[in-house]
Amino acid sequence: MTTFTTTATIRRRSNWLLTALLLAGSFVILVPLYLTIVTALKTPAEMRTNLWGLPTVWHWENLATAVSVTDFPRALANSAFVTILTVVLTVLSNSLVGYAIARNMHKRSFKFLFFYFVSALFIPFPIIMLPLVKQMSILHLDNLIGLVVMYVVFNLAFNVLLYTGYLQTIPKELEEAAKIDGAGVWTTYWRVIFPLLMPVNATVAILTALGTWNDFLGPLVILSDDSSYTLPLVQYAFQSQFSTNYNLAFASYLLALAPMLIIYLIAQRWIVGGIVQGALK
Repeated sequence: MTTFTTTATIRRRSNWLLTALLLAGSFVILVPLYLTIVTALKTPAEMRTNLWGLPTVWHWENLATAVSVTDFPRALANSAFVTILTVVLTVLSNSLVGYAIARNMHKRSFKFLFFYFVSALFIPFPIIMLPLVKQMSILHLDNLIGLVVMYVVFNLAFNVLLYTGYLQTIPKELEEAAKIDGAGVWTTYWRVIFPLLMPVNATVAILTALGTWNDFLGPLVILSDDSSYTLPLVQYAFQSQFSTNYNLAFASYLLALAPMLIIYLIAQRWIVGGIVQGALK
C-alpha cells in the first residue's frame, strides 16, 4: 500500500512538473509572438506610449508597406528556392553518405571518415567565414546556387551523425535478402533502405528547412547581388545608421514567419509522426 501511494505521489508530482515546464515553454514562445504582432500593427507613436497593449487602431497597411519596401515576393521566392533545393539535396546526398559509412564502419578508412565529418561540428562558422567567401567568389558561386551548395556541405557533419546512428538499428538481413533476390547495392538502397529512413529523413528535413529559412549570416557573406537576397536579409531595409522603423520591421518579420508557420500547421501530422517514429525506432 505504501509503495503504491509513493508511486502515485511521484507520478502526480511528475505530471505537475511537466505541466509547469509546458506552460513556461508556451509563455516563452507566445510572449515574443504577441509582441511581434501588436508591434507590427501599431504606429511608432503608439508603440512608444503603449508597448504591450493592443493597438487602438489596427494598422494593416504596415504589412502592405513592408511588402513594398522589401520586395517581399522576390525575397520569398529566393528563400523558397534555396530552402526547398537545400532540403531535397541534403536528404538525398547526406543519407547516401551516412549509409556508406554505417555499413562500412568496421573498416578503418570509413571510421576515420566518420570522425572526420563529426569533428566539423566543433568548428564555428565565423572561423572559416572569410576563406569561404574568397573561395566562393573565385568559383563564381556567390549566388543562390552557391548558397545551396554551402548549406548541403555544412549540414553533412550533423546529418552523418544522425543517419549513421539510425542505420545501425536497421537489420543487415534486409539487404542480404535483397541481394539474394538479385538486387544491387543501388537498388537495395533506394527500394529497401531509403523507405525505412523516412522518420530520420523527416527530422533532417525539418531541421534543415528551419535553419536554411532563418539563416542570416550565410546569405549575408555569400550573396553579392541585391536581387538574390533572402527574407532575413531584406530586413535591413528598415534599419539606417541612426534609427530603425520597428513597426515596419516587425511587420516584415511577421510576413517572413508566416510561410513556415502555415507549412507546419498543414503538415504537423506528418512532422510529429516522423519524429515519434524516429524516437521509437
